[in-house]
Amino acid sequence: MAKTESKQLTRDKLLDEGVALIMAQGYHGTGLQDILHSVGVPKGSFYNYFASKEDFGAETIRHYIEPFILQLDCHLRRPELGGAEALQAYFWELIEESARRQFKGGCLLGNLMGEIGDTSDACRESLRQAVHRYRDKLREGIARAQDEGAYRRDRTAEELADFLVDAWQGALLRMKVEQSIRPLEECFRNLLEGYFRA
Repeated sequence: MAKTESKQLTRDKLLDEGVALIMAQGYHGTGLQDILHSVGVPKGSFYNYFASKEDFGAETIRHYIEPFILQLDCHLRRPELGGAEALQAYFWELIEESARRQFKGGCLLGNLMGEIGDTSDACRESLRQAVHRYRDKLREGIARAQDEGAYRRDRTAEELADFLVDAWQGALLRMKVEQSIRPLEECFRNLLEGYFRA
């Protein structure tokens, strides 16, 4: 049992480091040796945890999205907040975190969509699943806001969630170019405080 837990812990450390390095250097700029060295895992041991670098990339995507879904879910579960307020609180946290990171990184999903989204079947499928899981969690909040009368109902919650994901990804990319959170703030204002409102 302890050996299994230790292996899972090492695997999680490799994924954490993979997220950090791929965010900083890109998928193609990140070598397996860099990841293994930073975690203190011998070079030959990588394949005890992952079948290939492509498999590692796909797992890194799944590992990356989970905290965002949990963070959003925590806001949606706050009993004192309606759906619209929960979404606003969540996105405002993301904006503040981007400012703290000094506009570095953006979103691993968006970065990888551009870098390997059309070259790796395994990573493309992992990206698709991650985006859909995230979209579906946003849809929950949007549907609740619609039921509460805060958001427009002439578009489905899924349509609005898709629009929000797409707009937010674009704003994150522009944030990196502008070196400013202004694109994120404008996306927040224009959608959550504007277009979505009933």
